[in-house]
Amino acid sequence: MRNAGRHFLQIPGPSAVPERILGAISRQTIDHRGPDFAKVGQRALSGLKTIFKTKEHVVIYPASGTGAWEAALVNVLSPGDRVLMFETGHFSTLWKKIADKLGLKAEFIQGDWRGGADPDQIETYLSEDNAYEIKAVCVVHNETSTGSVSPVAAVRKAIDRANHPALFMVDTISGLASLEYEHDEWGVDVTISGSQKGLMLPPGLSFNAVSKKAMAANKMAGLQRSYWDWADMVGPNEKGYFPYTPSTNLLYGLNEAIDMLHEEGLENVFARHARHGAATRAAVRFWGLEVLCSKQGQESGVLTAVVMPEGCSADAFRALTLKSFNISLGNGLSKVVDKVFRVGHLGDFNDLMLVATLAGVEMGLKKSNVPHSRGGVGAAMDILNK
Repeated sequence: MRNAGRHFLQIPGPSAVPERILGAISRQTIDHRGPDFAKVGQRALSGLKTIFKTKEHVVIYPASGTGAWEAALVNVLSPGDRVLMFETGHFSTLWKKIADKLGLKAEFIQGDWRGGADPDQIETYLSEDNAYEIKAVCVVHNETSTGSVSPVAAVRKAIDRANHPALFMVDTISGLASLEYEHDEWGVDVTISGSQKGLMLPPGLSFNAVSKKAMAANKMAGLQRSYWDWADMVGPNEKGYFPYTPSTNLLYGLNEAIDMLHEEGLENVFARHARHGAATRAAVRFWGLEVLCSKQGQESGVLTAVVMPEGCSADAFRALTLKSFNISLGNGLSKVVDKVFRVGHLGDFNDLMLVATLAGVEMGLKKSNVPHSRGGVGAAMDILNK
């Protein structure tokens, strides 16, 4: 049976792809060794620098964000190196698992999944490493499983206060182009991101933004690498090319996405996401439900994770809401499976779309007999109308 109207894809990524980007992607593929492609490649590589806010090199891979995680590690580290990570949620845990599989000694500062990384705990941990055995500090900027944001600039300051030489790596796969991010200004050595979130593209491209310090570390790193090697990228990238076949059509879309972000203005993009996060949280609290992120000021503008009342299944609610109202909501992952649902409010998204999304959630709560107070949509509208 056909459902009339559009499907609401309100998971926290992949985000819906705007028509302009779909149109760009649909252009005919060209010779990736020919002269016309150089313009496409150079435009993408230089344009990404304006999004990461860096003057240094940005590497583009035909891969998911998981590939960029691995690339960040293998390009700067050696077997047996100690790596400090902070448990902010499901995705920080997955990154740690990759480090373990690569033969690194990944060490977790335990977290409660209700906020971002704690700079003070990181500073204390590093201060005890007098031999400087820890070679990298890895933090997730926007934890997609929990809706919490880590204070990246404050973590950089904590590393500096500890007077520690460790490289600083940040995953902003779901934060880039939605939340403020400053690769150079915040002193990040390797930033990881992907195409399918704030950049509004389909999955398939991932990125490493690389500082001079990290590029120097690449020459000494002992982990095996081939496909991911930054050194192979640098020469061809200078002329707009890649050492292997790139995702030409996704690069068309990337260039269009960068244009759209600058047409709106990055500060306006960030403000829009912040407003939508605040409005969604207002709705959740009016319903009498709980926002998973409990640390004020660390709530995400990309998504909101909502804790279900005791005895209510988040997955059953999501399934019935999808069937009844054609809206996809994000599921809970690992430690919070079936305990939370996630509302994505990122990408090419406006106030009216958010109101419709929250109306779908509220109707789903009623349909699923989840205890709540009606009127959360109105509470969100009060925020949006300010």
